[in-house]
Parts: sequence; C-alpha cells; structure tokens
Amino acid sequence: MTAPLIDPFARAITYLRVSVTDRCDFRCVYCMAENMTFLPKRDLLSLEELDRMCTTFIGMGVEKLRITGGEPLVRRDITKFFAKMGRHLETGALKELTLTTNGSQLSKHAQSLWDAGVRRVNISLDTLDEEKFKKVTRWGRLKQVLEGIDEAQRVGLKIKINAVALKGFNEEELPTITKWCNERGLDLTWIEVMPMGDMGDYDRIGQFWSLKEVRRAYEDHYTVTDLTERTGGPARYARLEETGQKIGFITPLSHNFCESCNRVRLTCTGQLYMCLGQEDMADLRAPLRADENDTTQLEEAIRAAITLKPKGHDFDYSRQKVAGQMSRHMSHTGG
Repeated sequence: MTAPLIDPFARAITYLRVSVTDRCDFRCVYCMAENMTFLPKRDLLSLEELDRMCTTFIGMGVEKLRITGGEPLVRRDITKFFAKMGRHLETGALKELTLTTNGSQLSKHAQSLWDAGVRRVNISLDTLDEEKFKKVTRWGRLKQVLEGIDEAQRVGLKIKINAVALKGFNEEELPTITKWCNERGLDLTWIEVMPMGDMGDYDRIGQFWSLKEVRRAYEDHYTVTDLTERTGGPARYARLEETGQKIGFITPLSHNFCESCNRVRLTCTGQLYMCLGQEDMADLRAPLRADENDTTQLEEAIRAAITLKPKGHDFDYSRQKVAGQMSRHMSHTGG
C-alpha cells in the first residue's frame, strides 16, 4: 500500500481537495441557488473521520491538501482540524496545507490558520464595488472580506485572489482589480465560470466571459508575456511587464487543462470525485467506517477509485449551449 497513486493516464495523484461543509454564508450566483437545501449535518463526516481520511491519503502519496467548502471556515471547530493536519507538515509527509475561502471569517481565524502551518490561502473575490459585491454574493459584505484580507496579511499569510470572470459584470473592473492586487501585493487568478448545478433563472451562457477575451483585455493595457511556470494546479500564468505582476488564468472551458491533472476531490460526505467535470464518484464513507483501527479497506477503495479517473471533463459552451453541465453544485464537490 506504499506505492504511489497513479491513474490510468500515468498521472500521479498528489493533490487532494477536501470539502468540509456544503454550507456557506454567501450565495454566489455562479455557485449556489439562492434558496439552497443543505445536507443534514448528521450526513457529514466528523472532523475525526476527515482526519483519518486525509491521513490515509497522505500516507498514499498526497503532498498537497486544500480545504474547501462551501465556506470551510463556517464549520464549527474547523481550526482544530487544521491544527491536527499540521502534524503532517511537521513530519514532512505533507508539503502544503491550504484552503480556499470567501474571506468572511478570516479576521477571526487567520492567526489560528498560521499557527496550524497554513502559509497561503486563496480568496474568492470578483468585484471591489460594494453594491456589485452584494449582487454577486446575494448575502455578502465586502467590508468584512477586506478586513479578513487585512488580518491574513498581518499574520503573514500569502494571498491569491480568485476572480470569476463574469460577462457584463466585472469586465470593466479588470484594470481596477489588477491595480488593487498589485498595490496590496496579492496574486491574482481569473477563472472561467463552470456549469455546476441548477442556478434557477441565471443564464450560464450569458455569464460566460472567456479568458481568451480577458487576455485580450489585458493586452489593451499592458505588455503581456506568457510564463512557463506551473504550480501544480490548473492555472497558466503571464507577466504584466509594466508592473511585474503574475496573472493566472484557469480555463476549463476555453482551454482544457486536464492533461496535467494531479488532483481528486473529496466531499464532506465521503464521496470521492476523480474529476470536477464528471459525475462518476466512489463512496469512501463505508470503507472509512468499516474499521476505525484498520485502513486497509479504505486504502483499497482509494486505489480502485483512482483507476477510474477519466482523461478529462466535458465542459463546453462552444455551441451556445451548456454541455457537460454537472447536476451537483460546486459547494457540494468543493471549489
């Protein structure tokens, strides 16, 4: 059971993204319906079970662990879980422990995250306009997020801003967001909106702003140089020569990044999705609970799941229809 996790396309699986809750204190229009039905809390893996699950993956070669949601920091006692995972950083088995957050709870938890060994976080932020922020998040408070960023930087956390490119919404803010990130010393990555879950009346095609167009918008203001740098994730990077900034582009629709995929996603209920853009999954909750003192069944289930990892996803807007749409919301799988 010490052999590395290798999928059918010879990709080593070294990156696990774990959703610890499907709940969130925002209702972003591209992520959740306004009136969400959340999972009963009894269905979620306990923090102790999440510890055992993640520890098993780490023992099988996972070197990067990203905690997601929903909003991970709304889960009760979640910083205790981070503190427990920190032991794997101390042994060197885990190279990075990080999270993706909307930033709303960072002012309360930034110091605890740092103490647990977290050194960088991704914060979702699509606009710097307070009214537009309320519109895109439905329930959000921009001031609270900005205070969280302040506190995160104060304790030493490195921050990357993830901005979802939304046509007709934040196009005109591209120079503003870029300048603000540069002044704050924040990395910036743009992400194409993905067809995850039923958004009610929201028009998927109308939301989609291709990052090819985002790139051209940058070229209207800057000299843009492509970089060969890869960080183990799906982003491709370019440098703005006038400022020296590195800008990331995550393009699941306009340019599929599956050939280098090294990650799988675990839901808060113990389902393992081998691909964000496919419905196939493996239930790891049953083997996890089969024997609290022996992980053999769990390890066998994980290896069997990795053999089913597909070559890539089917997201596609090219024919002006939403192809490859997933029935589950992003908040369930983990962003």
